[in-house]
Amino acid sequence: MEKVRPSRRAVLAGAAGVGGLLLAATATGTAQAAPDGGAAVHGFDTVADLLAYGPEADGTLALVGGYAKGGDGGGGGYRWSAKSTVDDNGGTVLKPSNGKGRWLALHDGTVDFRRFGIFGTDRNADAALDAMVHDPAVARIEAHTDLNFAKRHTFARSDIELDFGGNTVHSKGIEPNTHDNPFGAVLYFRGKVAEKGTDFTTTEAIAELSDVFQVADSGAFTVGDWYALEVNLLNTTWERELQKLVQITELVDKTHVRVNYQNGWAFAAGRTFTWRKVEPVVNASVRNMVFVGVGGDELSGSHPVAYEYAVRCDVSQIHGTATFWPVVMRRWCTHFRTSQCSLTNPPAVDYGGAGYLTQQIYCLYGHVEDCHTSNARHLNDWTASAYCYVTNCHGDGDDQGPFVTHGQYEHDLVYTGCSGLMTFANSGAPWGSSAKRITVRRHVCSWFVARVKVTDLTLEDVKVIGKAGLDGSGMIWVNADGVQMRGCEASDTFIVSQTSNRSARPNVISGCVIPATPTTQVIYPGQKANEIVQANVTSPVHFDRCRVVGLSGNAFSGTGELRFTDCVVTGPDDADPATFAAGAVLVEGGALSNVGISLAGAKDQRLRIGGGATVSGTNTAKALLSRTGGDRTVTWDLGDYASTAPDGTAHVSVDAGTNRYRAVGARFSGGRIALSDKGFGPGSYLLHTSNVEAGVDRSVPADGKSVQTGGNLRV
Repeated sequence: MEKVRPSRRAVLAGAAGVGGLLLAATATGTAQAAPDGGAAVHGFDTVADLLAYGPEADGTLALVGGYAKGGDGGGGGYRWSAKSTVDDNGGTVLKPSNGKGRWLALHDGTVDFRRFGIFGTDRNADAALDAMVHDPAVARIEAHTDLNFAKRHTFARSDIELDFGGNTVHSKGIEPNTHDNPFGAVLYFRGKVAEKGTDFTTTEAIAELSDVFQVADSGAFTVGDWYALEVNLLNTTWERELQKLVQITELVDKTHVRVNYQNGWAFAAGRTFTWRKVEPVVNASVRNMVFVGVGGDELSGSHPVAYEYAVRCDVSQIHGTATFWPVVMRRWCTHFRTSQCSLTNPPAVDYGGAGYLTQQIYCLYGHVEDCHTSNARHLNDWTASAYCYVTNCHGDGDDQGPFVTHGQYEHDLVYTGCSGLMTFANSGAPWGSSAKRITVRRHVCSWFVARVKVTDLTLEDVKVIGKAGLDGSGMIWVNADGVQMRGCEASDTFIVSQTSNRSARPNVISGCVIPATPTTQVIYPGQKANEIVQANVTSPVHFDRCRVVGLSGNAFSGTGELRFTDCVVTGPDDADPATFAAGAVLVEGGALSNVGISLAGAKDQRLRIGGGATVSGTNTAKALLSRTGGDRTVTWDLGDYASTAPDGTAHVSVDAGTNRYRAVGARFSGGRIALSDKGFGPGSYLLHTSNVEAGVDRSVPADGKSVQTGGNLRV
């Protein structure tokens, strides 16, 4: 064929990004330098024209104006390699019509699908994708049109970015997935993992937050290497406290190594740790994609991205619709960010693992931010993960629960500024039902539950508002194991229970609004009152400056000390007394209105009221302070407080059991004081002195050795 001189039209169409051909070659390993100043550059309108040309000299350079026509975006620079036999891939490696030699694309590390003649969904983009990802000279892949993929691709490639430019990715005709495989994504990046791991049973304990682990021989490890590290099972099917992808940072001595993770759980001597060496995928990121799923089940469904054994692999601005498995699926991943992603209307939300925006299993140091779901199952699920953040993420159509943890020993998780139903450690006992140090700030939702073994939970400014038709909504339910709440509010139900006792910090509920009576006929038809503190609570609980609304017949059944400091507690006019089983009920300051405290424990109890507290109103039992019968001792310590009651209502009513009663410096107005002889037999005493009684009808035992009722101001 006659040699073609560079046409100005072709050069202008294709050379804008060429930069004078100071470019790299593609996957053939033929690195290219800048051409000599006098080297000829041939110009062609299309790839077809290029392939019809037969150059004489190795190293001939060409510029192509477009793939199918000039200016279509599929052109660029090429270098002729006369001896190359690399397979033609239709884009970066082109075989001429005579079959000899190859045209090798020149680029600066960025290649897009148009260079392979892919300009839309009419041709599947799978082969082009494979060619670019498997080319080590390609560092960035771009899409400038919508695309269709019919394959599920698995890559072990690092240091690559896929930017789909906001275009729509389809998966029409995609090959079937395998059973129960959330990693069967269109793009699945997976590191290389050793077939066998090394097991070692420790002879020494490992403290919580230790980053040093005992090994058989530290000489078998190299600083910088990565390992999938896991501990042996505990008592159940899948219960392990440690499964993480960690990096060796130091060989401490002959039998200890340091890793880049401070473990969240203490380990006794005799635990077995398995170390499996990993060559992780590193810095493989996917961005700017609109993904439309197909199919409605685990085999036919499609989803865009999955990572396994990966480090620093970020995902951003992927917007999924109708995806079956999670839009972004991760397992054994460390150091990553998922941002500005969304999911709308997945086809399934009841099948286990389906309908998620993102799920992370055995992950470290992740950040999910600025994400959104509509009518999905979960926006974010942390499973056996640690040191992760969720920020400014929101789920509507959220009855399935946008924010969850699995309960497989997650720890040190933080949620800030999000909205949507939230439950922690909720997947069941086979995984351990355990988590610790979870913090939630400025969150709004219809339901918040962390009732199992969640230790050191911190809630700040969490507002829960129930909605009709969703059973259990309007609820806050927490575990009394180091829980600390500040400025939280539930519209319908507040429950404290206890299933673990691991924490050293106190249970403090401060500045919160606590509903005592659910919204009947809306959320809980026919239910009058709930058990606020359940019977399994044995640890102390401190309510500080809280407002308890609608208290009537509620039960505080836990035996751990209950302390109320400056709380405002109100009941309706026809309130039933609330029952308390705690060993000690301490009221310091605050106000109780139409509230009855009935001590109903099975063992000895103590009630102390002081600090300027006020108690007023009445209830159906006509007694503001009372006790049930039983062979137990109740200690009454009534000090600096004011009690106001209408005629017929007792400030204090004691008529059974053994009682040690002391009221000194209290102020009683109206009503009556009913202290019966039956309540002050052997083992009892009664000291009622230095009080002010205004218009009080008093009924008390006669003074004697164990009864003193003098020295009061009665007006």
